[in-house]
Amino acid sequence: MHSDNFSSISKVIYTRNNSSFSSILDFSTPTTPKPQVIVTPLKESHVQAAVKCSPKYGMQVRVRSGEAKTAWVQAGATIGKLYHAIAEKSKTLAFPAGVCPTVGVGGHFSGGGYGFLMRKYGLAADNVVDAHLIVVNGRLLDRKSMGEDLFWAIRGGGGASFGVIVAWKIKLVTVPETVTAFIVNRTLEQNATKIVDRWQYVADKLHEDLYIRVFLSSATSSRRGKKTIRASFESLFLGGADTLLPLMQQSFPELGLVKQDCIEMSWIESVMYFAGFRGRSLDVLLNRTQPNVRFFKAKSDFVKEPIPEIAFLGIYEKFYEKEAEDAEISFTPYGGIMNEISDFETPFPYRAGTIYKIQHMVRWEEEGTAYVNCRDLDIGTNNKGYTSYKQASIWGLKYFNKNFNRLVLVKTMVDAGNFFSNEQSFPPLSSRKKNRD
Repeated sequence: MHSDNFSSISKVIYTRNNSSFSSILDFSTPTTPKPQVIVTPLKESHVQAAVKCSPKYGMQVRVRSGEAKTAWVQAGATIGKLYHAIAEKSKTLAFPAGVCPTVGVGGHFSGGGYGFLMRKYGLAADNVVDAHLIVVNGRLLDRKSMGEDLFWAIRGGGGASFGVIVAWKIKLVTVPETVTAFIVNRTLEQNATKIVDRWQYVADKLHEDLYIRVFLSSATSSRRGKKTIRASFESLFLGGADTLLPLMQQSFPELGLVKQDCIEMSWIESVMYFAGFRGRSLDVLLNRTQPNVRFFKAKSDFVKEPIPEIAFLGIYEKFYEKEAEDAEISFTPYGGIMNEISDFETPFPYRAGTIYKIQHMVRWEEEGTAYVNCRDLDIGTNNKGYTSYKQASIWGLKYFNKNFNRLVLVKTMVDAGNFFSNEQSFPPLSSRKKNRD
């Protein structure tokens, strides 16, 4: 077997020693013979490799179909409602979407969709296998009728430029019955800077079952009420605490994780935990609004080289300013399967080579702005409800890199008249000819 193929297929091979083996074998009964190896192919080459290699090792292949593990989700549903529906059906199935349960799946999936399972299974958009889309002439299209170019575009390019997405077909993913979560806080007095600096070098290299994100914010020290900086490490591990602790000791001992920090729970309980609903009924996930609405603005970037440790001192100075009392910076780790997915597989281009995503955020109470799918409306927009090609390329290249021009071509193909337009929608090529200034 070619080494590249082996590396790829090894991601979907489960032996009896693998912690996920039992949950993958969810079609068995106590009397069902247990296979030596399970292969959950993601593409045809995985099947080819399994068939070719099995005879060399004296193994026979048994094909098990009917375990599609897919679901249709209407675009108006929230992430919380999706998670609730999955939990009602299974303890070992999940979906790699975001943390905030009131976010609608329509925009979340079409823009990419970050979540705690991204290092294991990728973004939400990476796990979409079909969609229903209404285009400008009123036709309702599925993946087959819309074609692969348009299906590619709506999985990460945003759906609002191309039509109205009414439903998504998603591929559910397997999780163990027990996962482990922790939130560990460290202040400057507890060596936070050096721990965060070390996190930069290991976060994308940790085992793909382990996800640790970091929040930096101002805080009040226990020492005479002095202001300080707090680093919060939030983590989900797909397994038990007894497996996690030695893994952390080996990979990230600087955090000083101990068993008392770890909370074992089910995957759906981890959803509740990180959403701030621990101990409440799962039905809270069905709420479409939150009781306390806060407004915020955020800007993102993708970090390819660690920030020098000394640079954090300059960041801390900003936190001490009055306007930054409610500000925070978050670091979202990459690595795992995100390194395996091509930059061109979907419009979302930030894959291998990215250490983490950094997001700068400030919050306030008064109404006065809106948030739509993490867009930065400070970049290359006007107030006319549309953008020229020249303007769009400013934000388009930042969002999508080399995928931007393909998205413009798809836009031209399905909506040449630019019916679906907004401040940051893709311009058809006709607008490029009219706006060569």
